[in-house]
Amino acid sequence: MGFLTTHVLDTAQGKPGSNMSVSLFRIANNQRQLLSQQITNSDGRCDGPLLQHEAFSVGIYELEFGVEDYFKQAGVVQPTPPFLTDVTLRFGIAQADEHYHVPLLVSPYSYSTYRGS
Repeated sequence: MGFLTTHVLDTAQGKPGSNMSVSLFRIANNQRQLLSQQITNSDGRCDGPLLQHEAFSVGIYELEFGVEDYFKQAGVVQPTPPFLTDVTLRFGIAQADEHYHVPLLVSPYSYSTYRGS
């Protein structure tokens, strides 16, 4: 049985993105259904899989990261409004028996992701 994990790396400060909100949505019929909300731990990771067991299925999902609040709490000076507020990553799960790891590498002015292991 597959599962979904994530982590956040703050590339501007060279450290894990701790205490960042992460929301997971399933997309069906162009509608977002909230599946979970978590806060990253001191290592920039959620304490467990975001999706697993019977809930882990083929489909389209979104991870939404609270980037603006994270950088504000970290004391990073940003313009008003900030360049990045929430970062939303939309991705597909095609194999329900695999591990999908979708990390966020972020700074106040850029972000990237990849399918990790």
